[in-house]
Amino acid sequence: MPKKNPDTVRKRSKNPKAAIQRFIPISEIRNDTVILKKGGMRAVLEVGALNFNLKSETEQQGIISGYESFINTINFPLQILVRSTRVNIDPYIEQIKGHANKQENELLRMQTESYATFIEKIVEVADIMQKRFLVVVPLDDTEEKKSPISQFFSWLGIDDSASKINFRRKYFGEKSVKLKDRVNLIDSGLRNIGLTTKRLSTTELIELYYEIYNPKTSQEQKLPKDLNIAPLQI
Repeated sequence: MPKKNPDTVRKRSKNPKAAIQRFIPISEIRNDTVILKKGGMRAVLEVGALNFNLKSETEQQGIISGYESFINTINFPLQILVRSTRVNIDPYIEQIKGHANKQENELLRMQTESYATFIEKIVEVADIMQKRFLVVVPLDDTEEKKSPISQFFSWLGIDDSASKINFRRKYFGEKSVKLKDRVNLIDSGLRNIGLTTKRLSTTELIELYYEIYNPKTSQEQKLPKDLNIAPLQI
């Protein structure tokens, strides 16, 4: 039996990035909305922090009662996400060193360099973290209840197609109105207990998910400020 020449055998081209992207449930991000491959939509609200301990006992009880009322008004799932990320202060340190080099006064130059060294030592001892409080507001198509095994295999078949994209865009406007109603409900409920909220824009959503899916790369390689994002006409 003749042996096959390995040089004549066509090798399959494998793209690891494309293979990974198959299992990311996000199809696109437009009009301040995350559009999922399965047809669902997500809006993300960033919520400001509230120092509960500095409030009086009466104010604390009012906040708790308001939060209970807020929870009771919700008739759909809600995701509350607290993200703790390490602050990259390298650009800040470089900026300080740049100011030090421009100082004409020798004493001011030494003090500025000393301050930059002090900041570097603090970062070496303890990581400086920042927290973001996010509320994810969902809108999903009504689906029949599936067994855990069926759900698992449905996630494996997460490939997108042109027909699915056209279907999502066809009903995007109708779903956006429903999603906006939910966002307004959450926004008013949180504001009633003294919290500030802001719906993330398209650019902010892209940056958020870029950091989530690329935690290391996002620290070194930032996205361009001008992403040239065109809104979806509805």
